[in-house]
Amino acid sequence: MLRILHDTNYDFIRWWKVMAAITVAFIVVGLASLAIKRPNWSIEFTGGTLMQLSFAKPPDVGTIRATLDQAGIPGAEIQQFGTNREFTIRAQNAGEVAAQAKGAANVANRIQQVLTEKFGPNSFQVIRTEAVGPRVGSELRRGAIIAILLSFLITLVYLSIRFEWRFATAAVIATSHDVFTTIAFLKLTHLEISLTVVAGLLTVLGYSLNDTIIIFDRVRENLRKGRKETLYETLNRSINETLPRSILTHATAFAATLALLIFAGEVIRPFAWVMAFGIVTGTFSSIYVAAPVLLWIERKWPRKTDARRSSSTATPTSRTRRSPATATR
Repeated sequence: MLRILHDTNYDFIRWWKVMAAITVAFIVVGLASLAIKRPNWSIEFTGGTLMQLSFAKPPDVGTIRATLDQAGIPGAEIQQFGTNREFTIRAQNAGEVAAQAKGAANVANRIQQVLTEKFGPNSFQVIRTEAVGPRVGSELRRGAIIAILLSFLITLVYLSIRFEWRFATAAVIATSHDVFTTIAFLKLTHLEISLTVVAGLLTVLGYSLNDTIIIFDRVRENLRKGRKETLYETLNRSINETLPRSILTHATAFAATLALLIFAGEVIRPFAWVMAFGIVTGTFSSIYVAAPVLLWIERKWPRKTDARRSSSTATPTSRTRRSPATATR
């Protein structure tokens, strides 16, 4: 069996202040940009029409935009989608969509009609069309937020039962860190927030939580061994002991994600970006967020040591000091 990085003794937690400054700066920059410009919500959350078109010849984007403006569809977002012959058109006619249930679909039909008149009947092909009303979009956005909050609640309850509240609180704070860093990443890279991205975010939370649980499980095992070492040393020991497993797991997951980024289509690529970033931030938070937070909680609310256990730990030393004659005997 392949054995890498066994019996290491790196002091990971030593650098937690530097790492905390880096991640806080990243989150602040990302969240501050939200105040300047709203997130790039997909049609699924805002309501409206999304069309993906494939043209026979590369068209002029300005001509497409002018044609839509003249047809009464102003402010449409036109983006190149892969090659220079494929484009996505996002149109939100709030008045029409709100007025009738099929308003978004009517917008799609109008876009297809005016572009056919402008470029010809066989000049392009409609690859896909998504039409969502504003009410449905609002419900989807609310459902996504509820799903994330429920994942936090279930995590807190599960870890409180399996470990104790100190471990559960540290794990939830580390998972919250992953949410904020991923939101900052999505905003800074201007990735479209769709249901696929939300699914990726929930997958990242589960991935990061699993990594934290593995480290905490080793911490619990080492604490039960009753070694004469501080919690700081126990945490470092546990991270080093799980390091080979972590590297193999993260490398395998990242390789699969990299394959999606390179070979998958544009539709799945935002999910792959979220997963790739999530592997990095999930590993980061398990070491430099969960462990230091657990140390802080332990200093603030130290657990009550078992008097019987502490006395049994001290007994061999005291016996050796008090009765050397018995030892020689």
